Amino acid sequence: MEENAVPPTSVDRSDQDDLGIVVGTDGSEISYQAVAWAAVEAQLRGCPLRIVASYANPIVPGALELGPDDMRDLRAQGQQVLADAARIALHTVPGESLRLSTELIFDMITTALIDRSRRAQLLVVGNRGQGAIRRAVLGSVSTVLARQAHCPVAVVHGVAETDPESVSKPVVVGVDGSANSAPAIEFAFGEASRRKVDLIAVHAWNDATGFDLPVVGWESIRKTEDVLLGSALAGYEARYPEVTVRRVVAWDTPVRALLEHAEHAQLVVVGSHGRSGFSGMLLGSVSTALLHLARCPVLVVRQAAQTRVEEPTGQ
Repeated sequence: MEENAVPPTSVDRSDQDDLGIVVGTDGSEISYQAVAWAAVEAQLRGCPLRIVASYANPIVPGALELGPDDMRDLRAQGQQVLADAARIALHTVPGESLRLSTELIFDMITTALIDRSRRAQLLVVGNRGQGAIRRAVLGSVSTVLARQAHCPVAVVHGVAETDPESVSKPVVVGVDGSANSAPAIEFAFGEASRRKVDLIAVHAWNDATGFDLPVVGWESIRKTEDVLLGSALAGYEARYPEVTVRRVVAWDTPVRALLEHAEHAQLVVVGSHGRSGFSGMLLGSVSTALLHLARCPVLVVRQAAQTRVEEPTGQ
């Protein structure tokens, strides 16, 4: 691996045990948007930002047999991608507060990011890369990371909105009452606290996709489900009294309910599996759908993943 120089005032490699926020970039526009979002997140947490790029080219047959000139060109392209990404990060978070380092590797990017996720607070990627089919296929890197990373994963869609109006929007979290949603709830409270915004906790009672008929006794059911939602949030509300929580109990599918609130949110946080989820490698249907459809960044917190919720700094 190679560590590449960025402006000296922004480099910090002293803390190798905690990589802080790790973001992958491949030179695509969406990956640069992910870098911008990750820079803001690192500033909010007061932690390092590590930008990682790979100059391996698995699409080209015989890539490992490329000549010295070809390898030199690939390395130079990778270095340029990192330089551009570093400039974007420093432009997004001006000043000397961002502890930034870059890393150029000749390994598969998914394997490298999963390895670094063991020492990261959060991984960040764009929802599609250079080789993804637009509008149809979620980038393979983001899909694999959401399934296998050892820390939470944020997937950025479209433009990383960092303007004052956008950053005042609420954080949304999906709550289903299962143990799988507890890490997501804790993470969402931390994100809302750092951003000083409201938290919208969405609990959708109807799991039957496409079943839109009215239900008899819904008001009674709603009250019961509201108690369940309140119970799931109670401990976190006590720990984060500064966070204003808006509870939503919806007679709808979880995906539609969360997407509705995601339209006016800056971030959606979900667990990787719901009540009917498996504890293995599969990504739950709700989190998968949100990764495809949500316009704002989606943060997936696996139950088995390390969820270090850092207390806000300087607030």
